Amino acid sequence: MSDKEEPLRAIALKYDGENAPTVTATGEGEIAEAIIKIAREHGVPLRQDTMLTALLSELDLGEEIPPLLYRVIAEVIAYAYIVAGKVPDIQDKSS
Repeated sequence: MSDKEEPLRAIALKYDGENAPTVTATGEGEIAEAIIKIAREHGVPLRQDTMLTALLSELDLGEEIPPLLYRVIAEVIAYAYIVAGKVPDIQDKSS
């Protein structure tokens, strides 16, 4: 095990309720700090998950999350709704 600490990483996702979430910002160190600061300033819920961040950091800006991560990202989105005190708008798309 290394004594060297991993740099701070941050990934921002956008979810429109229709398509798969996409990566809208990603960065390490000072850039990660700026992403986190902007998110806090705008009341965006934050969640710390080192393993998920490592996986998402491999994606390019604008890229949709892969199907393999749908379930875990759905849990993150649900967490964000709960933290924000919101209820998702669920509509029957079959009508």
